[in-house]
Amino acid sequence: MRRREFIALLGGAATVWPLPARAQQPAKLPTIGYLGSGTLSSEGQWLAAFTKRLRELAWIEGRTVAVEYRWAEGRNDHSAEFAAEFVRLRVNVIVTAGTPTTAAAKQATSVIPIVFVAAGDPVGSGFVDSLARPGGNITGLSNQTPELAAKRLGFLREVVPGLRRLAIVANINNAVSVQEMGEVQAAAHTLGLAVSTFEIRRVDDIARAFEVLQGGADALYVCIDGLTISNRVRINTLALVARLPTMHGGNREQLEGGGLITYGANNLDLYRRAADYVDKILRGAKPADIPVEQPIKFDLIVNLITAKVLGLEPSISLLARADEVIE
Repeated sequence: MRRREFIALLGGAATVWPLPARAQQPAKLPTIGYLGSGTLSSEGQWLAAFTKRLRELAWIEGRTVAVEYRWAEGRNDHSAEFAAEFVRLRVNVIVTAGTPTTAAAKQATSVIPIVFVAAGDPVGSGFVDSLARPGGNITGLSNQTPELAAKRLGFLREVVPGLRRLAIVANINNAVSVQEMGEVQAAAHTLGLAVSTFEIRRVDDIARAFEVLQGGADALYVCIDGLTISNRVRINTLALVARLPTMHGGNREQLEGGGLITYGANNLDLYRRAADYVDKILRGAKPADIPVEQPIKFDLIVNLITAKVLGLEPSISLLARADEVIE
């Protein structure tokens, strides 16, 4: 073989040999950036509902999709940090839990699709143009938290018939919690209840709020938020020691540690439905074209164990309407 022909053969081989190697390299899996508002322990069941539905839709972690998990622990600075990290990682879609995490993701990107779960006021918060036509890169599921405040107070009065003085605790770093607190105050004033509010921003504020409270209320309304969810056991334990019945906006998990009653959107259902949004986006749909949905399932849960400890006797009528009674 002539030298020129041999060199030409080598050159041709060099262009052919790398092709099989490139073909064998696995393609990068589409990646979900999951930003929880609290902690894994406080929101694990909601996450499980989300991932279970993903698997049903053929998005299997490690095989057809990758998931990056981050937990804000009720802190806005953590939300901002993790949202920025997702942008650097170039994830394909960001899933956010609640309003502060969604606000952080919105601040971090106007390009990567964002699916929010349980945002209280997506239009008022500036996440979407309207529920029917979100516009932009954000869509998801609202939990209607502020609108339910009056109904929660009604249930609380049924369990605590002598209710005259109401305390409200809310994380004022969460705009929707502030909005909910205002809704509760308005409803309480309509019912002729005296109201005291306790603003928290971090874990250390919780114990101090109870020190200030010191017998100044007949019941406690806890505004739902990543901070209050993550510290639900601490809040409920302190309330039980103070012999304060508690009303929570949300799910069964928030009654851990001695909470009395909760009423709100079924988060397991919301997180399951959020997986459908992610599925549509990963298959090419645009967030701007996917309407925001509201809750279709609501749960009223009464902790009869706590009621007995506090010497309360919920009516048979209320217990009959409850979706669950903890005994």
